Amino acid sequence: MKKQEKKQVKELESLGLKLVQDIEKGRNPTMEFTLRSLSNIVFDERTKTLSLGKKQQQRSFFNVGHAKKFMQTLEVAKVSKNLIDVQKHASLRDVFYMAKRTIPNSNTNIVDEQAESDNAIEDLELITDCSREQMHINANKMGSVAGNVVVEDAGDSINWSKLGSGGWSIPSNVEDIEFKSVKAKYVIYMEKQAVWERLHEDKFWEKQNCLIVTSQGQTTRGIRRLLQRLNDEHDLPIYVLADFDPWGFYIYSVLKFGSINLAHMSETMTLQNARFLGITADDVTNYDLKKHFIKLKDVDYTRLKQMADYDWFAKHKAWQRQFKMMKDFGAKLEIQALSSKGITFISEKYLPDKIKKGEFLE
Repeated sequence: MKKQEKKQVKELESLGLKLVQDIEKGRNPTMEFTLRSLSNIVFDERTKTLSLGKKQQQRSFFNVGHAKKFMQTLEVAKVSKNLIDVQKHASLRDVFYMAKRTIPNSNTNIVDEQAESDNAIEDLELITDCSREQMHINANKMGSVAGNVVVEDAGDSINWSKLGSGGWSIPSNVEDIEFKSVKAKYVIYMEKQAVWERLHEDKFWEKQNCLIVTSQGQTTRGIRRLLQRLNDEHDLPIYVLADFDPWGFYIYSVLKFGSINLAHMSETMTLQNARFLGITADDVTNYDLKKHFIKLKDVDYTRLKQMADYDWFAKHKAWQRQFKMMKDFGAKLEIQALSSKGITFISEKYLPDKIKKGEFLE
């Protein structure tokens, strides 16, 4: 067992011992942990991140409303302890199937849907103060990275600049990755795989001495943690490249300030120094992109209003200007609209110019 895993084992065993003591003393076995709900989410003005408040919740075995979730939490705790003991990792889907079975002498399953085991794992994170990755539970790989970096992962030396057209597939758990060499001035993170492939084919990372990262959509925990490590450990600025729409802005918001679902992980999941590089309302004018507009739908207007009302954006004039201009346009714009200026326009003109001129939002 690795030295850093002893904390996880200790926390899991402490949970079990506490419940055993409750039983031995004739008490109702009870777990107590921070309430994970919207009513307990606060925006920390000092750190500029979302975090959980001080409200606590209890989950007791002899409570009809708690019993099943109580059992689910213990089940995933058992699965995690077993995984650490045998030095193996499992996916979220694996854990679901490992926990899914019928309780003897009943017609009730411990879990019926993966959402139940996923929620139990997140509760266990709060109870133990250990991430699911530390407890040997991983999500699917959904991202790529390229650049002049050499890492050691599971005993293998991996050069991110020599992995062909697909780049390095970012794992769910990046805690044990050791950076051997990092030669870059900054990182560009983008939501779209197609844009990443364009920059990779153009060798943008080599010409501009940077790293390019994508997650193929909403950012995974592994990618968020990797970006934070590059920022914290190697002082690399993080630029976010997303569509000019409420959802692209939301991706940036989650990266920089955190998310409601992962407020308990803010310390290891947020990028307080992240900068939004584009696409912006100003790009629409500067690069004559109005003819590529996509009309906003009702759901877009709803999300846009939610974004404008967030505490961290409400008093930010530059961001409020972006929200207003999008609303006035009544339209959104995809990054790929830049291809209308030429297939390599984004790598040869757009990104180099914006970074050189410091045209970004914070």
